[in-house]
Amino acid sequence: MSVFEHVSVTREANIYFDGKVTSRTITFADGTTKTLGIMQPGEYAFTTGAAELMEILSGALEVRVGDRGAWRSVQGGEAFEVPAATTFTMRATTLTDYCCSFLR
Repeated sequence: MSVFEHVSVTREANIYFDGKVTSRTITFADGTTKTLGIMQPGEYAFTTGAAELMEILSGALEVRVGDRGAWRSVQGGEAFEVPAATTFTMRATTLTDYCCSFLR
């Protein structure tokens, strides 16, 4: 889905790693949320609260889920899931556009 309708958008950006990763939160009528963001090339580690589905809309990165997982390449048009309460590391090799869905 490339257009989200009937949503609320939080005006303030989520800014991480000195502005190298930014996103905006959108909330749907049923209370579910997603973030739409941009990642500059670099390496970034996050820890999830809830399980997440990361859709890479454009760009390219490598991801490692957990501290000992294998690195996996992910390109625009691909996605990966991260379990709740898990650290994952992304190495963006190009400017990367993403959509993060918080799973229930």
